[in-house]
Amino acid sequence: MNFDYSEEQQLLADSVRRLLGKDYDFDTRRKIVASAEGWSESLWAKLAELGVLGFALPSEYGGFGGGAVDLMGAMEAMGEALVVEPFLPTVGLAARLVARGASDAQKQALLPAIADGRLRMAFAYGEKGARYNLARVESRAVRAGGGWRLDGEKCLVLGAPMAQKLIVSARTAGEAADEQGISLFVVDHAAQGLTLKSYRTLDEMRAADVVLKGVTVDAVALLGAEGGALPHIEEAVDFATALLCIEAVGALKQACDATLEYLKTRKQFGVPIGSFQALQHRMVDMVVATEQARSMACLACTRADSASDASERARAISAAKIRIADACRQVSQEAIQLHGGMGMSEEMKVSHTFRRLTAIAQQFGDAEHHLARFARLA
Repeated sequence: MNFDYSEEQQLLADSVRRLLGKDYDFDTRRKIVASAEGWSESLWAKLAELGVLGFALPSEYGGFGGGAVDLMGAMEAMGEALVVEPFLPTVGLAARLVARGASDAQKQALLPAIADGRLRMAFAYGEKGARYNLARVESRAVRAGGGWRLDGEKCLVLGAPMAQKLIVSARTAGEAADEQGISLFVVDHAAQGLTLKSYRTLDEMRAADVVLKGVTVDAVALLGAEGGALPHIEEAVDFATALLCIEAVGALKQACDATLEYLKTRKQFGVPIGSFQALQHRMVDMVVATEQARSMACLACTRADSASDASERARAISAAKIRIADACRQVSQEAIQLHGGMGMSEEMKVSHTFRRLTAIAQQFGDAEHHLARFARLA
């Protein structure tokens, strides 16, 4: 496998890294996180100008026709900078669902607006007790007049406080855990009967619990075929997981770089603590774990774009997520320990990286979930 970026991928990565280095340093990020909105509309507009928001969208709808591999460099740069803007909820999940399952009219209405930064979306799919089972959907959608009425609750919808529209999964047939009977609906954030309980997550993202009580939508709000949404949901979540894996590599690299710099400058007994062999061994283990994670993230992104079937894609992405989750735990904890008490302070970026890596290890399924999934598909 070739681990080098193509010229276009490298140019995109360099452009994103320059933008973040100029407009998204650690102090700026802290102010954004502490703001009432919790994200930067200015940065979002600049990402749109660079073409990042449309890079993985079909070219006929304002995008560039790329895939997960094409976004690797950009996602790694976002991971290094700990970007809190809703890129993954909008582009990795919602836009992917639209691109794969929507009608041409729906694509025309939604995808160009996402590509140029006018529209932010989120995918509301998680429910209480579902854990990581994408087929467990208790929210219901029933026909009402010429449209649909939605009732249910969704938990931890990342990016929902910033989204103008939500894609909501709801059951139109079958029982709670049936694979058939799940449908998707596009719901406006201001729809009557829809309420959001917004909050800041451990890793300083913005999310919300969503309650739908008698929310009515038109017939055209149905995204794709009625009752057949699960394959599209699984594909979109796998795609977002692949992007998350390479974002994790950027955060892992940042943790390694910060720790190495600290070992070079922090002195004890008159010498840098990096001269102690025991700490050198631990630092090497962190770097090795990061490079292993990078290799598996590359595999995940490649399979997300080119797997011959859903089973091959799922096996590769689960294998990568297992390795990523282990690396997140190992590197983040070692970074904090090697920094000592300083590593837990709000003023140190490594403490925020620790939180992000801890969340990444759980997002879209922890190591235990993906081990079981990999074994089931083997």
